[in-house]
Order: sequence, then C-alpha cells, then structure tokens
Amino acid sequence: QTSLSCEVTLPDLPTQNIPTSTSLEPGLLDLGGFASVDAHVMALVSLQAKQVELAKSPTGAQTVAADLVAANYSEWNSSQISCLDQLWNNESHWNFQAHNYRSGAHGIPQALPATKMEIVATDWRTNPITQIKWGLSYIKARYETPCNALWKKQRHNYY
Repeated sequence: QTSLSCEVTLPDLPTQNIPTSTSLEPGLLDLGGFASVDAHVMALVSLQAKQVELAKSPTGAQTVAADLVAANYSEWNSSQISCLDQLWNNESHWNFQAHNYRSGAHGIPQALPATKMEIVATDWRTNPITQIKWGLSYIKARYETPCNALWKKQRHNYY
C-alpha cells in the first residue's frame, strides 16, 4: 500500500455569512457539524497527486523536473537540463525506487544518506517529487548547475 503526502497551503477563505468555528483549522468551514474543505484546495491536492503519479515513471519524472527547473531555476538553460538528464539517468535511470544496497544511496538523485531528503518532506521514500526537489536544491547549493555536478560525477564517480 502506497501513501501519498502532499503539502498544501490553505487559502484565506471568505467569512461573510459563513458560519465558522474557532475550533476548526484554517481553511475548514463549520457546515452544521460537518467540516468542509474549499474546492480550490481539493483541486490543488488532486493536481499534486497527479504530478506525483506522473513522476513515478522516468519520462514523467523528467517532465516534472523540467517544470520545476523552469519555475525555480530560470538561470539554468536547456544545456543544464541535458546535463541533469545525463546525471540522473546515470545515477538512477530516473527511478524513484532506485536504491544502492552497498552505499545506501536512494532515489532519483541517489541521496546519501537518503534521510537528507527529509529537509524537503518526510515522504522521500515514495514521492519522486520530493526527491527531485531535494536533488535540484542540492545541485544548486553544492555545484551551482547540473553541468558542474555532471562534471564532478564524470571525474570522481560521485557528485
């Protein structure tokens, strides 16, 4: 059984003429004793779940990574995406379940130790998006670009 974990920020909801209870969490409404979540929030959760499922395939993971790079690392051009593809294809073949039993490295970026990915989310074992987000931030912090990380990998067999 696979469990998915999504981090969603609940929007501020309008409160005019809507009965609310101070004992409910933000984003929930008291509707005659039943809690309700805003449809927009449900749509966001659904979209995130679909992205996680997409990223469970190598091609889907590459698509999600390219989208994350475009959204968060705009200074990385298409050659950096190519380097990232080569790097992670060599590391894990973009398989979120990849695990090196000798070293303990895990996931698409082959994090070592794998628990490092907990800084993004605790679902790193099962969520390829968590792995991709961690891997991109690691590359940015340590090597500045995927091509620099690939260069390190080619010369030293690790990055």
